[in-house]
Amino acid sequence: MLVYAVSRPEVPPLRMPERFRTDVAYFMTPAGEHGVEKMPQGEYWIRLDDARTWLADGVVSVVSPLDSMHETEFEVTDEQEAWLRWMVDNQIEHVRLG
Repeated sequence: MLVYAVSRPEVPPLRMPERFRTDVAYFMTPAGEHGVEKMPQGEYWIRLDDARTWLADGVVSVVSPLDSMHETEFEVTDEQEAWLRWMVDNQIEHVRLG
């Protein structure tokens, strides 16, 4: 599977494993937050500031789907780290999976 930089078509796409189709949901900025509009299917907005933080910290905090009062953290995988590096290095926030 490839990840494309929607607003930066000159940046070569990044190859990711197929499971990234579900992983990307942990990183996306939901519509309505920080002025992000609803994205077309298969496209995601990931705030660059968040990507920098996850890359630096090596962990992502997520709210439990079973208990919205509690957050949990998971370590960023090597593949996710490579993707975050690609995002940060190329100043990308809007991606499309293909």
